[in-house]
Amino acid sequence: MHDIWNPWHGCVKCSEGCQNCYMFHLDALHGKNGADIYKTKNGFRYPLSKYRNGEYKVKSGEMIRVCMTSDFFLEEADPWRDEAWQIMRQRKDVKFFLLTKRPERVAEHLPWDWGDGWENIMFNVTCENQRRADERIPILLELPFKHKGIMCAPMIGPITIKRYLPAGQIEQVLCDGENYGGSRPCHYEWVKALYDECVARDVTFVFCSTGRYFVKDGKTYHIEDTRIQTEQAYRSGLNYKGKTYEYLLTDEWGYPLEQENLFEPYYGERCQECGMKLTCNGCSRCGKCIS
Repeated sequence: MHDIWNPWHGCVKCSEGCQNCYMFHLDALHGKNGADIYKTKNGFRYPLSKYRNGEYKVKSGEMIRVCMTSDFFLEEADPWRDEAWQIMRQRKDVKFFLLTKRPERVAEHLPWDWGDGWENIMFNVTCENQRRADERIPILLELPFKHKGIMCAPMIGPITIKRYLPAGQIEQVLCDGENYGGSRPCHYEWVKALYDECVARDVTFVFCSTGRYFVKDGKTYHIEDTRIQTEQAYRSGLNYKGKTYEYLLTDEWGYPLEQENLFEPYYGERCQECGMKLTCNGCSRCGKCIS
């Protein structure tokens, strides 16, 4: 996908949400072990890659999701993280979506020039159930980031975050079901309750996908097709665009970028009913969805 940057691959399972990790599952299908951690060769400098004409492949204003097959604050990745920070420092015109299950490690592994945060970083903690929400969100609120969010994925139990929202720091909450072997069900009532809390505080809520097993009104729906999962999430009506927050992106010399010079996402026909629409870069026009 054009909006993912994996500077390293592999991880160590650390909580309940890791039990059926999709990365371990997909690696196993290819005869690999997801616990093998390594710096990626071809992908490490992806945000700096250019076309032959010298233009960056990743456009100014795009949102890049980081470490979707690992954890950015994984201990085993400590030797490589400074170089990754340097790439994000160089691309201050690009938004980087960081996600971790290890917020307790973050404060000691920020760049030397971090200050109260960089404008182009959106930092998220994973909260798959109430235990992890109460463990990780208080740490999130104490960390110096300009933009903060919560990822409830896979959502394997009811979660309330209303005690944390009045602080006004949480800009978005994303929710997703679970896929692949051993998938645990996601319940409509859990998603709806979380949605209601976010709407009450004008916080963006994104119901990305139902997951393989979705329970509503006591009935369990088995949905194999991931595209249908995202469509059903959209059709649930549980997506909400809350208060808009500005990313003060700059060029390489530190000058603010004008809106007309930023990436404008394109949404194709299939994008219109996708649960991820509120939080993605749009369609890359790769042609794969054209029958």
